[in-house]
Formats: sequence, structure tokens, C-alpha cells
Amino acid sequence: MGALDESLTKLVGDRTAKVLADSLKLRTVGDLLHHYPRKYVERGQLTSLDELEIDEHVTVLARVEKVTLIPFKARKGDRLEVVVTDGRGRLSLVFFNQGWRQKDLRPGTQGLFAGKVGVFNGKRQLASPDYQLIDGEEAGGEAAGRFAGRLIPVYPASAQMPSWKLQLCVEMALDKHLADVGEPLPAELRDKHGLIPLPEALELIHRPRNQAEKERAQERLRWDEAFVLQVALAQRRAADSALPAVARRPSADGALAAFDARLPFTLTEGQQKVSAEIFADLATEHPMHRLLQGEVGSGKTLVALRAMLAVVDAGGQAVLLAPTEVLAQQHHRSIVEMMGDLAEGGMLGGSDLGTKVVLLTGSMGTAARRQALLDMVTGDAGIAIGTHALIEDKVTFLDLGLVVVDEQHRFGVEQRDALRAKGSQPPHLLVMTATPIPRTVAMTVFGDLETSVLDQLPAGRSPISTHVVPALEKPNFLARAWERVREEVGKGHQAYVVCPRIGDEPEDAPAKNAAKKKRKPAATPDDPEDLGASSDERRPPLAVVETAQMLTKGPLAGLRVEILHGRLAPEAKDDVMRRFAAGEVDVLVATTVIEVGVNVPNSTAMVIMDADRFGVSQLHQLRGRVGRGSAAGLCLLVSEMPAGSSARSRLDAVAGTLDGFELSRIDLEQRREGDVLGQAQSGVKSSLKVLSVLEDEEVIATAREEAARLVAEDPDLTAHPELRTALESLLDEDRAEYLEKG
Repeated sequence: MGALDESLTKLVGDRTAKVLADSLKLRTVGDLLHHYPRKYVERGQLTSLDELEIDEHVTVLARVEKVTLIPFKARKGDRLEVVVTDGRGRLSLVFFNQGWRQKDLRPGTQGLFAGKVGVFNGKRQLASPDYQLIDGEEAGGEAAGRFAGRLIPVYPASAQMPSWKLQLCVEMALDKHLADVGEPLPAELRDKHGLIPLPEALELIHRPRNQAEKERAQERLRWDEAFVLQVALAQRRAADSALPAVARRPSADGALAAFDARLPFTLTEGQQKVSAEIFADLATEHPMHRLLQGEVGSGKTLVALRAMLAVVDAGGQAVLLAPTEVLAQQHHRSIVEMMGDLAEGGMLGGSDLGTKVVLLTGSMGTAARRQALLDMVTGDAGIAIGTHALIEDKVTFLDLGLVVVDEQHRFGVEQRDALRAKGSQPPHLLVMTATPIPRTVAMTVFGDLETSVLDQLPAGRSPISTHVVPALEKPNFLARAWERVREEVGKGHQAYVVCPRIGDEPEDAPAKNAAKKKRKPAATPDDPEDLGASSDERRPPLAVVETAQMLTKGPLAGLRVEILHGRLAPEAKDDVMRRFAAGEVDVLVATTVIEVGVNVPNSTAMVIMDADRFGVSQLHQLRGRVGRGSAAGLCLLVSEMPAGSSARSRLDAVAGTLDGFELSRIDLEQRREGDVLGQAQSGVKSSLKVLSVLEDEEVIATAREEAARLVAEDPDLTAHPELRTALESLLDEDRAEYLEKG
């Protein structure tokens, strides 16, 4: 074990080490050295107090403007109110029974103040914040000396460990362990790209004297993150390409040719191009690993079906894995309809070129399940469509040749690998996502997959107009929204109403309890526990069950309104979707269970309630359910959030463009980039701290090329032991999962 793997206990003591581990997940000297400042401030350069977000833990640089000691009226004690300013905005600091702090916090004093931003009487405040004064006399000279003449680092911190305490810990680590830092990047690569050594980069990222030093450090550390990640992905690509697989080539007069001949439309140029890429991969004797991403409604399912038919032609079987029963049933229904008698192979009236298409879900009856399993193991079913039920041990195939995973991000690694293991040799893999992904994100999150993009909508798709409905500011707009729904139904069309929650059931108890807590009396200045509580506490999200009842008794009375959500019995879900698709239901009130794959061309309107509670990409997916036929689509985003809020800005962005790639970029920017490789993808913390997957495209692309070259020359990194160590650190137990996308 190297010096950087040592516990922080030896460096900072038991108590501080426990706080660092518990609040910031920093356990070793290496963790601490790689905990970089999130920003830097200069003396005299104050923080923008008018931009602070409620409920965020912040460190601000500001000047004391006013100090007031206010005795409590009803009991002993007092409250010290300190107003600090940056020249544009103001922020209140509140201390209870700590009047002695007046000696420190005199008007004109400048300092760093850390705490959680709350609201009291409509004004932002920090309650009992930590602070570090940086004006000579008040700080006893020591802090002023540390901060003088250089940038002040502001670290990602916690309530128990403010930024300046972290800075002291980091400086101890630098002074004692900088010489122990290894060098993961090969010397020739550093020379080629003009990168400074890693020890120097760590020194300058934590203790820069100016902006130029900080930027040199960041440039080097960006390369570390990009290169080590791309080496891991290059190794995985190399390992996958070394595996054997059965080449699957479609026959000139098989099911695929018959299917294509019957298509009532011409494939788009994009569909033809992507299909050619997939067929070329299927014809090789190592497994295809391809990501198919495309706009909502771009025809990904059709492309996937043609790939499955090609594999069936070549004597193999294909499986389509869907994340929900509703989506699996929808895929099965639409694929059987598209194939016609080609989906009835071996049955009376079926085509001689056809095959069976079976559905397998966890809730199927015993007889139907037994028949589906038999058809798969005998090879009678060339195409199987299903949910997680396909992964169970009892499910076996005669010759599994292709696995298609729909909405990849909803499946765990073990689930997908269990399905791939059902082939006698590794099957080909096609991963589909309806969430457009910027190129640089695809190179990192899905960096071990080749990427195909469908960005062209088929002819006949109608435009979708999207509008924000400010329900509180303009209640007449919401009334008009329901009128528009009635108008669409009056024209013979159908509509969706989407809610974020199912309804008043036991699972919703936490939301109810939260609502009860919020009904407590408003905080008073003498009630310190409620100081800092947000003034805009919100009601629980709207629910499907209650909304449907409200609509049938009110604005949509007389229309045929049904509900759909994940807790309905499978038969009930399937029945509702069948009747909705058949036009027997006017309005479907649903959760996001209809987000992907649901295709009812007659649906022209969608009203999304509490739209601000959904992500940008999710809203884009949802509205893709309308405008799928010849009539134009309408999507109304209902929200109670005020104009100018970040939530409303997000909705305005969705209303402003139908470009999924542009929206995915906005979504990632607003979700903060750590989620790209972190919570959103794998449930673990992101390993990216300096590298921006949205802004550093050139670094990522170059690192990918360099990594591929190095792995080709030295697959096991035998000549690069320190790079191997860095790779092992990246691929620890918690972070391996997101690299297992393929």
C-alpha cells in the first residue's frame, strides 16, 4: 500500500478524519489531494450574493455592512443579525445567544462565510454560519498571511467541514506527501501535449498564485481524468473484440427481404445508413457492441426489428429487452402488426419465411409462459420480447444471436450480462436509447460502444407545438388547456394527461406526512429552529387517481377518461392500452409509464401536470407520444413555478425547441455534470472533477485516440505500472458499473 492509500487518521487525527469520511467520503491521503477546489476568489473580489440558491451549502466572500443585537421578547437570550454585502446583493447572518461575535464581525470586515442558504421573511440568510475573517487584525494575521497575494480556494465542503478547514488539511497533505505522488501519464504523452508533471499540477490546483497557474494545473488534471477513463474503455473494447461470435448475414430471399418488400413507406436515409452499419457488424465473427440513439419517433424500433430479422434469416434468435411490461407489450403488439404473417411461422396461415414472435413477462399465466419458454428453447420463436423475466434461469434459447436492449439506462449490468450469457457464444448487442446524447458524453458514458445516430424523422410525422401553462399566475390558461383537450377529442383525436405520482395509496404516505409537517405555523424571529426554512415549501405532486377524478367531475366531464400506472394489474394495463389504441378511450391519465415506446398515432394532445418536477429529457420523451400521425401535436406544460425561476427556465427551454440533442445538453448542464457518470448512470459518485464532458470535447477525443494506441501496443499496461494503479483506483468496486454499459 502506497503513502497515498494511507488513512487520513495519521495525517489529521481521528476526529477530523471521521468528519472528512462521514461528510465528504474522503478517507485516504489520495482522496484528499484529489479533492479539488470548486472555484477560486481573490481578495477584494466578492461573491455574487444575489445568485445564491436556496438550500445549497455555500462559502461566500463578503464584507460586513451592519451588525444588530436583538434581545428576545418572550424569553432570555438574544439574536445577532449581521448583514454582509458584495456591493450588489445582501445576505443576513444570524447567530443565537452569541452576542460576543460583535467583536469579530465589525462593519467593514471582510471574510469567508459558510453555511446553508435559507429564507426567512423572504430574505436569504445563513443561520449560525462558520466564518474565517481575512482582514489582518481581525484574523490575528495568520489567515491574512495565508490568503495574501494569491487566489483563495473554495472547496466542495460540508456543514461540519467548511472550506478553510479543508484547505488546512489539504496543505498538510501537500507538505507531507506530494513527493509520494506517482505519474500515471507516459512521459512521451506529457511531452507531446505540453502537460506538467502530476505533483506540480496538484500543488498548483490547491495553491495557485494566479489564474495562469490554476489553468495549467486544470489542463493536466483534465488529461488524467480523460485518459485513464479512455484506457479503461479501450481495454474493454479490445477484450470484447477478441471474443468469438457467430457471423449473422441475412439471406437475399429471407424474412428480412419479405418484410422490406411489404413496407408501405421508404426507409429514411438515416435508417438505411444505420442499418448498413449494424449489418456490417453482424457479419463479423466478434460480437457487435453498438449504441443506437435517436430522436423521439425516428424509427429505432424499425431498425432494431430489421436487425432481428437478419439474425433470424441466419438461423439465430433475437431478443428485445424492455424495461416495463407496458413497453414490452407495446413492442410485441407493434412488431407483430408490422410483420403480419411473418410473425406466424409454423402456424396455420403463417408465412413459410416467418418465425414465431413471443412475449414473456413476469405476470403471464402459467400456460402462456410455458409455451413461450418452449418456443424459445426449441428455436421455434426467432424473436422474443419481454421484461426482466427473460433473464431468469429457466429461460434458455436454442441459438441466441442478438440482444437488443431498449432504454439501456434502466437496466443494471448484472441483468444485461445474465441475458448475454444465455448464448452458446457471446451474442451481438444493440443498445437503444431515445434520449439523445451529446458526442462527448457518448465517448465517456458509452465509450466502449460504437455509436449510430438517427436524427431524421420519417415522412408523415407532424410538428408538435409546446407551451408553458403558468397555473398560478394565469389560472384561465389552465382552463383553456382543458378546453383544448375537449376540442381535440371533438375532432376525433385523443389526449394524454401525465402526472408525477400515482395516487392516494400507502406508498404515498411519506408525501402526506411531509405535507402535514409543512402545515405548521409560520416561523417567528424568536423561533430559531424554523429560521432558514424555505418559504416556498411545496404541496405534494399531483397524482393520477385524484386528477382523473377531478377531470371527470369537472372540465372533462362526459369524456371517456381512463387511468394507467405501474401498480395496475398487468391485464388491466394491457386492456387500457388496447382500448386507448383502438380509440375507445378519449383521455388517458397516466404516469411516465407511457414515456417511451407507446405509439398511438391518433393521440394529438398532452397535458403534463407539475411539469417542473420532470427532467428536460423526460419531458422531451413524453411529448414524443403525440404528433405521431398526420395531425399536429400539442403539448402543454403546466407549472406553478414563478417566471424567472430555474424550473420555469427549464420548461421554457423544452417549449423553445424540438431538438433532442440541444435539450440533452441543457439537461446535463442543469443537472450538473457529475451526474453524467454518477447518479444518473450508475448510482455512484462521478469520477470526473475537472473534465467537462460537455466542454472538453477535444481533450476527450484526443485522449480516446491516445488510449486506443497505447492499449493496442501494451494491452495489460505492463510497461505502465503507475497508469495501471490509477486504472485500478478508477475501477474500484463502486465505479466499475458505469463502464459496464456494453
